[in-house]
Amino acid sequence: MTADSDHLIDRIYEAGLLPSQWPAVLGELSMPIGGNGGVLFAVRDGYASGVATAELAEVMKLFLEGEWSQRDQAIKRAYALNHPGFVNDADLFTEHEIETDYVYRNFYRKHGLGYRAGTIIPMPIGDSISMIMFRHHEDGPVPREVVTFLDGLRPHLARSTLTANRLGFEKAKAQAEALQALGIPGAVLRGRGRLFAANALFEALMPSLFQDRMHRLAVADRGADALLAVALETLPGGSRGAVKSIAVAATPERIPMVLHLLPVRGAAHDIFTQSTALLVVTPVDRAAVPAAEVLQGLFDLTPAEARVARGIGMAQTIESLAETAGVSLETVRSQVKAVLSKTGLSRQQELISLLAGKALRG
Repeated sequence: MTADSDHLIDRIYEAGLLPSQWPAVLGELSMPIGGNGGVLFAVRDGYASGVATAELAEVMKLFLEGEWSQRDQAIKRAYALNHPGFVNDADLFTEHEIETDYVYRNFYRKHGLGYRAGTIIPMPIGDSISMIMFRHHEDGPVPREVVTFLDGLRPHLARSTLTANRLGFEKAKAQAEALQALGIPGAVLRGRGRLFAANALFEALMPSLFQDRMHRLAVADRGADALLAVALETLPGGSRGAVKSIAVAATPERIPMVLHLLPVRGAAHDIFTQSTALLVVTPVDRAAVPAAEVLQGLFDLTPAEARVARGIGMAQTIESLAETAGVSLETVRSQVKAVLSKTGLSRQQELISLLAGKALRG
C-alpha cells in the first residue's frame, strides 16, 4: 500500500464514524482508479437506497426511482457469484450482454457510466451494502489491476461499513430509550415496517398487542393492523392521506391505546440502518375522556372535530352537540364522519369505547 492508500484507509474509517463523509470518500476512491464517481447502495431484495458522489447524486436518484433499479441484473448475478471481493463487468456479464443489455444501453451509457467495479458487504441485520465504482464507457472496462487495488481496501471498507451499521443500530436504540425515559412505549421500524429496535415498555406489549413477523410488525387488533399496513406502505414517501394515528380498542385485558407512526426524515435517515419510522404508543386513561386539546393532538383533528369527538366519548347525542355548538345536525354528522376517518374507526360506538376506555367484545 502506498501513502495515497494510507490516506484513503484513514478516510474510510472516518466515514465509518461520520456517514455524511461517504460521498466525499467515494469520490477520493474513484480518482486513483480513473473512475468518474461511486455509489454506496443498501441492498434488500434489490437496491433499497443509496448515497453517491456529488456528480452522480441526481443520476442515482433517477436510477432508484425509475424502472432501472428493478431491471439491473448486476446485483442478482453478484449474489449468485458469491465472490468475497470486488468484481468487474466481465465477471458478471459477457461482452455481448454488456453491449445489448437494456440498462447498460439506455441508462448507464447515456449517463457516461459504461463500466463498473463493485462488491457486496453483508450486514449483521440481514441486509447488505453494495459499493460500486463507475468508469466512463469510452475509457473501457475496469482493468483487473484496479479490481486488485480495490480488493486491498475491501477489508477496511467492510469494517467501516459494519461500524456505521452498528452505530446506526445504537442510534435507533437510543431513540427508543428516549421514549422509555418519558414512560412511552416506542419502537423504531425500518424498511416497510420491520422491527429494528424497541424499548422495554414496547416489548412488554409483545406478543399480546404486537407481533414481530417476518415481513413487518403486526398488531393483534385486526382493524388497527389493516390501518398500520396502509400507513407503512406510504413509507418512505409519506402520503398525507394515510391514517398515521391508529386507535386500538380496549379488551378485558388491555386499556385502549393510540398508535402514532412518525416518519423518519432527513439526516436521521441513512443507508446503514434504513430506519423509516418511529411507532409510539399512547395509552388512553380509563378514568376520564381525554380533553379536546389532547384529542386534537392525538389524531390531528380540527378544534371543532376534537370537541365533537370528546362529546361522543361522553355519550352525548348528535342533537345535543349541534345545539351546544349552534350548528346544524348535518355539520355535526360531517364532523363525526371526519373524526371516524382520522381515528381509523367505522362506528360511533367504537369511538366511545376508545375514549371512555370500555372494552369491545367481538
